[in-house]
Amino acid sequence: MAAKNTRTLDWREQRRWRALDLKRDGWTHHEIAEALAVTKGAVSQWMTRVATEGDEALCARPHPGATPKLRPEQLKLLPEFLSHGAEAYGFRGELWTCARVAEVIRREFGVAYHKDHVSRLLKALRWTPQKPAERAAQRDEAQIAEWRDERWPELKKKPGASGAPRSLSTNRAFTCCPAWRAPTRRAA
Repeated sequence: MAAKNTRTLDWREQRRWRALDLKRDGWTHHEIAEALAVTKGAVSQWMTRVATEGDEALCARPHPGATPKLRPEQLKLLPEFLSHGAEAYGFRGELWTCARVAEVIRREFGVAYHKDHVSRLLKALRWTPQKPAERAAQRDEAQIAEWRDERWPELKKKPGASGAPRSLSTNRAFTCCPAWRAPTRRAA
């Protein structure tokens, strides 16, 4: 049990070690489960593992996750394929997106990856996907600045900004809610 004191334990592992200590102090599985707020079955599994594998069976183990679809040597080849350019793979424009890289992986290795996962693969390779420019190539900055300075202020002016009262007929509350209409005189 010296191994458990030399490293940082997560709370689940600490709970398993505490269960073992209580078991060695003579507690029943039911009492341990109640004291640690776990099921009796969990305590039973922990004690069975200790009996078959020893005390180290209670140590936390990293979760390996799913096995990678690409072998490490295949993953190392990916930047070489991408260095040929997107147009070499029939894409329009020299632009790599995650969806395009996923397509190259499918063609070259026969492995399907979701485009969202491709970004993780590329990050692991220290290779960033290129994102398309958001602005059109034919954008005229001078014309945009002129519109922003001259036309936009006219459009931005709100009704009633000149001091004149707003018309009741354009008041949204008046047109959609009968309760907000102007009071009328009832005939006697």
